[in-house]
Amino acid sequence: MKKNSSWPVWPVWPVWPVWVVLVFTLVFSSVSTAQTQGDESENERWFAIDSLNTGLGDVPEEVGRMSPREMVRSFLAFTESEDYATAAHMLNLNDIDPGEQQSQGAELARQLAEVLKRGEWLNASNMSGRQDAVIEDPSGQNPLAGEPQRNIELAALKVEGQAYDVRLGRYRVGEEDPVWLVMPESVSFIPALYEEYGPSMLERYIPERLKVSFGMLKIWEWLAIPIFLIAIGTVGVVTYYVVGLVARILPSGVSTIFADQIGVPMAMIVMSLVTQMLLDYVVSFSAIATTTFRVLLISIMAWGAGTIALRLIDTIMLRMTRRLVGEIDDTKPKDKRRLLTSLYALRRVIILITVIGVSVYVLGQIQLFESLGLSLLASASVLTVLVGIAGQAVLGNILSSFQLSLAKPIRIGDLVIFEGQWCYVEGIFYTFIRLRSWDERRVIVPVTYFTSKPFENLSVKSTKMYRFLELTLHLSADISQVREMFLAYAQEEDNVIEHHKLLCYVTKQTAYAQTVTCYLMTSDPMAGWTAEMNIREKMMAFIRDNHPEWWPREIMVISHEDTARGEGQGKRSQDADSSAGKPPE
Repeated sequence: MKKNSSWPVWPVWPVWPVWVVLVFTLVFSSVSTAQTQGDESENERWFAIDSLNTGLGDVPEEVGRMSPREMVRSFLAFTESEDYATAAHMLNLNDIDPGEQQSQGAELARQLAEVLKRGEWLNASNMSGRQDAVIEDPSGQNPLAGEPQRNIELAALKVEGQAYDVRLGRYRVGEEDPVWLVMPESVSFIPALYEEYGPSMLERYIPERLKVSFGMLKIWEWLAIPIFLIAIGTVGVVTYYVVGLVARILPSGVSTIFADQIGVPMAMIVMSLVTQMLLDYVVSFSAIATTTFRVLLISIMAWGAGTIALRLIDTIMLRMTRRLVGEIDDTKPKDKRRLLTSLYALRRVIILITVIGVSVYVLGQIQLFESLGLSLLASASVLTVLVGIAGQAVLGNILSSFQLSLAKPIRIGDLVIFEGQWCYVEGIFYTFIRLRSWDERRVIVPVTYFTSKPFENLSVKSTKMYRFLELTLHLSADISQVREMFLAYAQEEDNVIEHHKLLCYVTKQTAYAQTVTCYLMTSDPMAGWTAEMNIREKMMAFIRDNHPEWWPREIMVISHEDTARGEGQGKRSQDADSSAGKPPE
């Protein structure tokens, strides 16, 4: 069969070279990938360098640098014995010329030791004891648990508001064992940190024999701290009396009240400022004392500023109360009393915001949990349980006070009858309610106790109130005349309103007397009480002067006849006369 010449003829190429190229490419890429992965794995565990501190010479055998904890302990031990040349082997000095590493390394080690003594309360036990510094978290809450680290933080310090971290890095030279050193970046920060945290002006004149450590502090610190505290306390006392003097000089009024209330917080703030100034320019203590002072200073400053702010709010509220409301009672319009209640609620909200803000600021500034090496997450659950148990009553009162402020079953100035006492609501605070009784006593009631007990609010809708008085009279009393006198006396009283609602009826009767009850509508409860007393006095005076026989009296019945009318007595007299032979009268 003859082939068709129209079909194309493809050349035949050898196939094996193509396969060789493909296999070579795959093998090379696999090797490269494995090499890359190996380098990345190594880089996660340490920093690979060609040389390390060539200008310092051989590393002494007693130097420990295999783990962060061992390195820190070695550094503290050598600097404590003033062997700064050996301590320099714990610093990565590769950024310094090898010819100057020996001289500069010892000086930098000395400066870093002074910084750590004063700037950070350093505890080697808080550092990782593993060579790879793997993050250990038995709770499993840290997502980086089990991961090795090649740089960790040793200390975090601030200079003029700028943060400086002293970090440790893990370095390996060739095939040697990796070691932990202070990183070059942190070494470059040491002079600036020493300028801030180094020996103070006063310390330069302290004899060397007093610089010996005695317990947690040095000898001179044990002597200086009491003197330091006495001086600061003197400043506080002087400030307190100066503020009191200013309060007496100011004219009587709201400003005087405000100045008289801020004496203690102002004294604490001045003490804190003076203490901070002395620590910055005159004297500097060891890290444990510095950390303690720093925590106290921040806390006192925050407390003082918050207290002054609250005193200012109270003063403004007092001025608004005097101007808008005046005396707190239920005679004021409902809108004014509602306004005053809202002001008290606003005060509690401001207090709550201030306390939360101050607490967050203090915790953020002192870095309490980080400094003490505690786990915030682990401690939060314990603190929550403790606060929930110990502060259950306090939290309940706070929530109840907010409930009263929102629902307003009572307002500032309302007249209430609580446990049988007439009281005005004088203040609603976080944990208690202050009531003013009718005899000017102050009744302090926990909020939860008040809300759990029934009470009468005589001012919830209107201040007007029905009052009544009762008179116990003889059965022979003329009720129409009693009613007429009651209406006349009631209409004379200014505090008696709605005269068409005046009523007077016999509401009770016994064999010897009757009870007459008179009802009257008054403008407010206290005025109604006064009107009731006045009308009762007038009614009693009218009966005493005009109809004394209307007063109830006990009657002794000695026969079946009514001795009160004299009939039985008259009959017995006639019988006696007849028996004696006398004619009846």
